[in-house]
Amino acid sequence: MASVTTGSKVKVHYTGKFDNGEIFDSSSETDPLAFEVGAGQVISGFDNAVIDMKVGETKEVRLLEDEAYGPYNDEMVFPADPSQFDSGLTPEVGQQFQTETDEGTLLLTVKEINDDAIILDANHPMAGKTLNFLLELVEID
Repeated sequence: MASVTTGSKVKVHYTGKFDNGEIFDSSSETDPLAFEVGAGQVISGFDNAVIDMKVGETKEVRLLEDEAYGPYNDEMVFPADPSQFDSGLTPEVGQQFQTETDEGTLLLTVKEINDDAIILDANHPMAGKTLNFLLELVEID
């Protein structure tokens, strides 16, 4: 029976949980996640976890921040002038915005609002977190 190698195109069902058991994402009620192993389409720990798996196999993996979305970086939290937002738009804490940069699309989360500035966080929402996955390899193309 074939097993996954770098370059394999795979379909994987997964359930992702934080250390406290809270589920943050799952494909159980949708189509499995399809990706090419080693092509950078998923986080590195997820990519590495499916190597050598066979169709029908399940595996539990724990990914530290370096294998997931990286460490939380305080330098990616910065103030923005409220006038930079479209008129009529009232940002709220937790609201997310996308902006284009030279490196691509950047997701910004409103962290705080005060009289002088809107504090934005450019870290990935899962940065600094350990992620636990239950994986099931559904298909190898």
